[in-house]
Amino acid sequence: MSVWGVEACAMEDTYAWKKVEGAANFTRITLTDREGGDRQWKQELHRKMREALDKIKPQVVVIPGWASTDALSALSWCVETSTPSVVMSESTVWDESRVAWKEWIKSRLLKLNSAGLSGGAPHADYLAQLGLARERVFLGYDVVDNDYFSTKADEARNWKSEIRNQHGLPGKYFLASARFVEKKNLFRLLEAFAHYRELAQKSEIGNRKSEIWSLVLLGDGPLKADLQELISELGLASCVHLPGFKQYGELPVYFGLAGTFVHASTTEQWGLVVNEAMASGLPVLVSSRCGCAADLVSPGVNGFQFDPVHVEELAQLLLKISAADFPLRDFGDASRRIITAWGPERFASGLHAAVAVALKNPRPRAGLIDRLLLNLLLSR
Repeated sequence: MSVWGVEACAMEDTYAWKKVEGAANFTRITLTDREGGDRQWKQELHRKMREALDKIKPQVVVIPGWASTDALSALSWCVETSTPSVVMSESTVWDESRVAWKEWIKSRLLKLNSAGLSGGAPHADYLAQLGLARERVFLGYDVVDNDYFSTKADEARNWKSEIRNQHGLPGKYFLASARFVEKKNLFRLLEAFAHYRELAQKSEIGNRKSEIWSLVLLGDGPLKADLQELISELGLASCVHLPGFKQYGELPVYFGLAGTFVHASTTEQWGLVVNEAMASGLPVLVSSRCGCAADLVSPGVNGFQFDPVHVEELAQLLLKISAADFPLRDFGDASRRIITAWGPERFASGLHAAVAVALKNPRPRAGLIDRLLLNLLLSR
């Protein structure tokens, strides 16, 4: 397939990722310089989206979600030109509070698509619940470059003494990586880690003077000062490390030298950072409220799931997985085996199948109500 990538904005404010200047095998069109939230920016984005699609004249448009201005603009163009569309989604029925009238609107919009590409099984089930035929929904939306993280993490391990000293990393540590915002549940993670330290000091592992792990927390965000205050209150200043936000190329170093990865979000549509950790060969402790948990975490094989609001449960898992006799390598190897099925190839095959279905089947007809809804949502 010839692929065009239509980028809504060159830079956005949520993450400080460096701009990727180019990539092979597809043509990119960038519509605006920076993300904006005002009505003028949305109108500009809507106009430029229509102009870009008029120029490309695609046979199928693949649309991420159904709520953003770029997604609604693309769907509106597809309705007007009778072009098939594939919706990409990582939402589950339980990741946010659901309101009946909003679900009705969502269902109307979703049914205008010919096929879907979802993150995993719970996400595909949600699309089917909203009215998209389950046999037209394929998996593989949420993947990372597994080979990159596997190779680079192993390189870091080969030079672990030098790299550990260079980055000031502790000998053994749990790793977490997240934006410092409420839903990432970092306050409970810190409380669980503090309790783990108490348990470890009292347990047999503590009596044998085995090394008690530290915590490395990557990221940045509006709650940083509050998290630093809690670290101080819990007496964790010497064992919690905050290296800050790290760019893509820096991440494998932290994965490679970690013992286990922890993701504690109270709600998470997927959690791509778990993919990265598993590709790096780490055992994972993942909140059961993360969309990836059902497909990627096999309890007792490559990690464990936990209730993100239960501090004691997480503390016990930290104690369990950091024990001197715990088979960390076996769990890490299992992570790599599992994530092999969730790489770029999975995305490519899922997208190819969804596009084939969209081309084969007639485009759903949009009624007057559907067109009015799209116009109303785009005028906000």
